[in-house]
Amino acid sequence: MSTHITRRSLIRGITAATAVATLVTGLAACGGASDAATTTDAAGSGGVTVGRVSNGAAKETTLKVSEVKSISAQLPDAVRKSGKLVIGSGTLPSGSAPLGYTGGDQKTLTGSEPDLGRLVAAVLGLEPEIKQFTWENLFVGLDSGKVDVALSNVTVTEERKRKYEFASYRKDDLALEAPKSSTWTFEGDYEVLAGKTLSVGAGTNQERILLAWKKKLESEGKKLTVKYFQDNNSAYLALNGGRIDAYFGPNPSMTYHSAKTAGTPNETRIAGRFSGAGESLQGLIAATAKKDSGLAEPLAAALNHLIDNGQYAKWLAAWNLSDEAVTKSEVNPPGLPLTDS
Repeated sequence: MSTHITRRSLIRGITAATAVATLVTGLAACGGASDAATTTDAAGSGGVTVGRVSNGAAKETTLKVSEVKSISAQLPDAVRKSGKLVIGSGTLPSGSAPLGYTGGDQKTLTGSEPDLGRLVAAVLGLEPEIKQFTWENLFVGLDSGKVDVALSNVTVTEERKRKYEFASYRKDDLALEAPKSSTWTFEGDYEVLAGKTLSVGAGTNQERILLAWKKKLESEGKKLTVKYFQDNNSAYLALNGGRIDAYFGPNPSMTYHSAKTAGTPNETRIAGRFSGAGESLQGLIAATAKKDSGLAEPLAAALNHLIDNGQYAKWLAAWNLSDEAVTKSEVNPPGLPLTDS
C-alpha cells in the first residue's frame, strides 16, 4: 500500500446498514459506559445482511460468512468461551452516517462499522454485541474491559499504540467541509487556514492534527480559531449560520453529509482532504483492542479472510466506501507519528 497521501474525489451515494436485534436504551453514570445502544445478533446463521435499515445510505447486501475454526482457535480463551464479541461504537449522541448511527427503524444501530463488526464476529464464530458510547467513553470501555474491540473509525497513531493494539481495515482520510458559497481550497498547506474558524471533535485524531496547525500558525503570528460542539448537529448549525468556516472530520462522514445537502439552502462542499497520518504517510483505520489482549492477530486474520473471499469488497461497495479499500489487514502498522500526535 502506498505511504503517500491520496487525493480522491469521493462522490458517494447514500445508503445504510445492518439490522441488529433488540436495542436497550439507558445511560451509565460517571465516566463511563454510556451504553445507549446495546445490540446482539444471532450467531451461526451463516449470513450477514449489511446495509439494512440504513435510510438509503447503503445498498442492502446479504453476505454468506461462516466460522473459520483455524482463526477462531487463535482467540484468547476468555473471549472464545464467552461466545460473544463485544464491539464498541463511539457514535453517541447523534451518530455519524455512514459510519455508525440509528437506522430508519429509530432503534437499530447501523452503519459501515457495526456491519463490519458483525462480519468479523461471524468469521470468529461469535455473537456480536454492539455497545454505543460517546467517543471519549469508547476508550474507557476498552480500558475497563467492557469492550473487546472498538470498530469506530479509529485511526492508528503511535501514541495510541502505548495502550492499544490494532488490526487495520480501511484507509483514513480526513476532510474539511465548508459552505458551498465559500471559495477557498485546502491542499495540505495549513497556511490557508490562517484567520479561519474551524470545528473538530474533541479527543479525535483530526483534533491533534488541527491543533498542530494552530500551533504552527501562532508561531508565525497568525490565528486559527478552533471551536467545539456537543455533536454533529450542533456543528452543522454553526456551519450553516456562518459561525465556523469549516468542519474537520472523517472523510466518509463529511462526504456523505455534503452529498445530502446538494440543492438545499445549506449546501456544502469538500474544501480539501488530508491523510489521517500526516503529510508523508497514508493513514489507516483499524480494529482497536487493549494492548496485549491477544485480539489483534485473530482480528487481522478474520479481516484478511473477508478480504481474500470477497466479502470485504462487497461490504465496502454496499456503503460506497470502495475507494478506502486496503489489500491486507496489518497488525500494528505505522501510524501518525508521536511528533504529530
